Amino acid sequence: MNLNSLQNTSPVLVRLGRKKICILGLGIENYALVKFLLKKNAQCDITVCDARPSVNKELPLPKKIKRQLGKGYDKNLKQYDIIFRIAGYPLFTKQIIKAMMAGVEISSPTKLFFDLCPTKNIIGVTGTKGKGTTASLIYHILKTAGKQVHLAGNIGVPMFGFMDKIRKNDWVVLELSSFQLEDLPTSPRIAVFTNFFAEHLAPVDPNNPNYHKSLKTYWDAKENIFAHQSAKDILIANNTLRDKIRLAKPKGKVIYFTASKLDTPLLGEHNRKNIAAAVLATQKAGVKIADIKKNVKNFRGLEHRLEFVGEKNKIRYYNDSFATAPDATITALRAFTPKTIVLIAGGADKGSDFTTLAKEIKKRVRCVILLPGKGSRRIKQTLLKLKIAKIQNAKNMKQAVRLGKQNTSSGDVVLLSPACASFGIFKNYKERGNLFKKEIKK
Repeated sequence: MNLNSLQNTSPVLVRLGRKKICILGLGIENYALVKFLLKKNAQCDITVCDARPSVNKELPLPKKIKRQLGKGYDKNLKQYDIIFRIAGYPLFTKQIIKAMMAGVEISSPTKLFFDLCPTKNIIGVTGTKGKGTTASLIYHILKTAGKQVHLAGNIGVPMFGFMDKIRKNDWVVLELSSFQLEDLPTSPRIAVFTNFFAEHLAPVDPNNPNYHKSLKTYWDAKENIFAHQSAKDILIANNTLRDKIRLAKPKGKVIYFTASKLDTPLLGEHNRKNIAAAVLATQKAGVKIADIKKNVKNFRGLEHRLEFVGEKNKIRYYNDSFATAPDATITALRAFTPKTIVLIAGGADKGSDFTTLAKEIKKRVRCVILLPGKGSRRIKQTLLKLKIAKIQNAKNMKQAVRLGKQNTSSGDVVLLSPACASFGIFKNYKERGNLFKKEIKK
C-alpha cells in the first residue's frame, strides 16, 4: 500500500474508505491511528478487535466504530481487507495465517507511519536494552541544538499522535521494538543498534503475548532496522555486533561504537555505550560536537533505568525496574562496587537462563531479596546450586524494601533490578518501579 499524503483528499484515504479495516489490539499506537483516520475523514469500515472486554472504558471511541471484544476477538480475520496489527499480536497465529492466505493485507501503525511520514529524516533506534535511553538522548541533543524534532515509538508516545505536526525538514526519533520491526519493509535513514542478547523468547504478558520462536527469528526482526537501507543511509552499531552485521551484508555505511568517554551523570559501562551511539547519530544529523558534549553532561537518563531514588542513612537506593532480563541486571550490578549491593529481583518467568546472573550475584551481591513469581523460584534454585545462602523471600514490594534496608550497612546500595517480567503482582515494570520509589519515600 503506497501511502504518501496526509491531505484529506489523499487517494490512499479515499481507498481506505472503501475497505473493511480491522484494528487488531487497541494499544496506544492503534488508538492514535484510529483517531487519525477519523480526523482525516477516512470513511472506512473500522472494527476494533481486542481481548479486553473493558477496552471501551480504557480507550473510548465513537459508537460508529464496531467492536469485537473478549473471547473470540480475533476470529474470522479473513473477512477484512486490511489488518492493522498491534505489535503485541504474534504474526504466526492460525488466525493471521488464514487471513494472509485469503489475501488480507497485514499492516501496522509503524508500517503506515513510515509510508505517510512527511520527512525522511528518521532516526530509528533498536536493541535488546538501551534503546529508550539512547533514543531519548538523541532527541534531547537535537532539540537543544535547535532542530525541529519528534520522539515516538516503543518509548510510549504513539507515532500518529503528532503526525500532523511533522514538516518536511523535521527530524523524527523512533524507539523500535523487535515486534514493530519484524514485518517492517522499510528502514530509517539513520539506524542505531544498541546491543543484542536473548530476550522475548517466551510469552509472558497475557495482554501482549508476542514472542520470538527462536534467537534467530529475534535477530531477523532486529535486522530490519537496517535491512532495507540504501547506500546513502547509515547504520550505527555496537562493536559487539560486528560479526553478525557483517554476515547480514548491509547496504548502508556502517559505523561501530564502543564506550564513550564524555562526562556524564549516568552510571554504568552500558550507558557510556548508549551515549556513544547517540553522539554518532546526532553528529550525522548535523549537530556540532561542542553542543553534543554539553547536552550529554546535563542528560539525567530515564525513569526506571538505574534511576537514583535517594539516599537515607548513607544507604543509596536505585530503581532499575526496566531490567526484565538477566543480562540487564548483570549490567546494573557491574555499575556498583562489589559486595555493597542488596539486590531486589525476581518476578514472572520469561524462560531466561539465570546461570550467568547467579555467578555475577555471587561475586557482587551481599543479599538477594526475591519478589513472588515463577522466575524467582528459578533464580533461587540457580543461586542455591552455587551455594549462595543469603536469600530472602518477600510477599510484596513493601516487605522487599524493608528486608533490603535490614540487610544493608553504611555505604551500601539497595538495587531493584528484577531480571524478570513484572506480571503477576504488578501491572508492568512502571508500576513495580513506582511502588519501589513510593516505599523508599515513605
